[in-house]
Amino acid sequence: MEFFASCPAGFEGLLADELRALGTPRVRPLHGQVGFEGKLADAYRVCLWSRLASRVVAILARVGARTADELYEGVSQIAWEDELVRTATISVDAHGTNSELRNTRFTALRTKDAIADRMAEMCGVRLATDPSQADLTVIVRLSRERAVIGIELAGEPLFHRDGQRKASLRESLRPDYAAALLATGGWYRLCRHQTPTLLVLGAGAAVLLAEAQAECDDRAPNLLRHRWGFESWLRHDEAVWFALLDEADERAEKAAKASTTANFFDVGANGIDATQLGAADVLLCCDLSRAADFAESSRELAQARSTVAALPLGSTLSVLGRDKSLGVALSLEPTREERIYLGADEGVLAAYELKEDIRQALPLALKCGSTVMVELSSSEQFARRLEKTWRLRRRWARREDIGAYRVYDADLPDYAVAIERFEPSKLMDESKYGGTGGGPWAVLSEYAAPKEIDPALAYTRLSDALAITAPVLEVATGDVFVRQRLRARGGSQYANRQVVRDSAAKKEKLALAAGAHLVDEGGLTFELNFSGGLDVGLFLDTRDIRARIREMTKTTVGSKRFLNLFAYTGSASCYAADGGAKYTTTVDLSRPYLEWAERNMERNGFGGPEHEYVQADVLSWVHEQRHTRNRWDLIYLDPPTFSNSSRMKSSSFDIQRDHVELLIDVSRLLTRAGSCVFCCNLRGFVPEREKLAKAGVELSDITDQTIPEDFLRNKRIHHCYIVRRCQPSAV
Repeated sequence: MEFFASCPAGFEGLLADELRALGTPRVRPLHGQVGFEGKLADAYRVCLWSRLASRVVAILARVGARTADELYEGVSQIAWEDELVRTATISVDAHGTNSELRNTRFTALRTKDAIADRMAEMCGVRLATDPSQADLTVIVRLSRERAVIGIELAGEPLFHRDGQRKASLRESLRPDYAAALLATGGWYRLCRHQTPTLLVLGAGAAVLLAEAQAECDDRAPNLLRHRWGFESWLRHDEAVWFALLDEADERAEKAAKASTTANFFDVGANGIDATQLGAADVLLCCDLSRAADFAESSRELAQARSTVAALPLGSTLSVLGRDKSLGVALSLEPTREERIYLGADEGVLAAYELKEDIRQALPLALKCGSTVMVELSSSEQFARRLEKTWRLRRRWARREDIGAYRVYDADLPDYAVAIERFEPSKLMDESKYGGTGGGPWAVLSEYAAPKEIDPALAYTRLSDALAITAPVLEVATGDVFVRQRLRARGGSQYANRQVVRDSAAKKEKLALAAGAHLVDEGGLTFELNFSGGLDVGLFLDTRDIRARIREMTKTTVGSKRFLNLFAYTGSASCYAADGGAKYTTTVDLSRPYLEWAERNMERNGFGGPEHEYVQADVLSWVHEQRHTRNRWDLIYLDPPTFSNSSRMKSSSFDIQRDHVELLIDVSRLLTRAGSCVFCCNLRGFVPEREKLAKAGVELSDITDQTIPEDFLRNKRIHHCYIVRRCQPSAV
């Protein structure tokens, strides 16, 4: 008979090794699965003993599947009356598409219909279907013009064991991933020695220890499973299955009598003392895959490194992570490496042998009196540069009474990060709004490294920068937040932002969300969120633009109506209101950001019906307003560089391509004496002045007047213009 065992992508080599160790004949690693041939007993043994397989499938036939009708005909030719228990419920699991069968649900439906029609014709029974609790699952694997049809033998996935039934990989380390980590480090081989020692580190420590103990005890991982898919399969051989169960029981009893004594240590919970370790047979398994953010990942990496330093030579290190950062930090080359997936993200399984003393972390003395441990000697240059810029920037910020500012902006090319510091509000007590206080805070934003830079080296540099930033900027370690910026691939201006609002905050309109704090700027107070998305809620490079809006509002005559387009969290609306705007209109596509803007306004004393908030696609809304009598004396326009949000009525927006049409539309919303402040952060932006002039739109470049002191190193951080209406130029 022919079978295949499916597994997570990247596990194929490990699973093939496991099946060979079980004596499985004719093993063939494939993509996402391992094929094998043999007797029914061989498939049963894989079901019972495999720790890495997800499912085991008995292949019944390969049929043509160029069209739905051909698939139906091929499935109908299978003698289902010889395969299925008459009273069983079935489900169909279909994977793969081709030019005709492009929907897996439809493929599953046609397969089910073919099976049901065959059973009705041959047996006079109508099979019941139950997708959620089926007795037996029929597998369809479609590839080009052929489909593999099989019976799933396990029932539920084999990794549903030991209380992990419904847990996802992001919530807890799945048992098959724990087993893969152990297999990569050779734990089963070590278990055959006299006194093996296992150290585990990371969020998946409990699952790793349970899986390792079961392997050491030679217990079949699925011995206690109560329900199997093959029980509703007519080819099931009960005598063969019970014989394998008896064999598994005997192996567990034999292992219990063996003299092997394994030692287990949870390093994360209890630490480790080198004197507790033997001279050899030591395996350290590190689960570095699910850190909530870079700061937590960096702390895990530092702990892993210090643990490795305590291991005796000859020990083995096995790591599950998103990259090979730990290996790079230790200057080790992997003895085995598997590229895998952690949910939708890429990851690495790697094993290392400690044959010689590892590279030690370097102590770095800082001028503030602290000493930090860094991985790279070049990080000293970063530290000295940060100390210098911090000294100068702090003096400037105190003189100008600025509490939120940039300290470092990729001053050194190898350390391409931006670092900003935020002082807690002096104007408001955030505990009044449920805030936790604290501060100051720092945000360290990494610019995406060029493709030719080793990701692990970039990670190590960022980790060193994080270790240095906290003491230099006089910020608690837990109050430094890391943002990793990726190279843009399109999407909405909100693609990398999120708003964290808990249920308690929703009950109280002005309550601060989890991770949110109050920070002052220009005599106003703003809510910032350091634990949310990519941006905290206030763009510091436009600080002087906001101040200019306040001054322009003061000198505006007439109705003093202000319009804020692509408003984000409404900081410009606050400045306009503070400058005397009688009416403000704040427009954005995002409802959460409009609510954030309203909280900012109300905390600063600008509430009431004269301040309105409009959730709309700004481009469409502006075009619609041209046909109304609504006009504004001052407009702030800060559009995204690019957006293809599904909520936009247009297919996409590109500021260079579309700015002429946008500025013409916006200019028509101005009163005759009105003006618009247009800000754009596309570095290479070039306005098409001739086209604008023909449409009666005048542009005055004020960029140089709007770059703050802390952004002077990067004068292309944004472009800023005053837009006014004028007489159209002659064509």
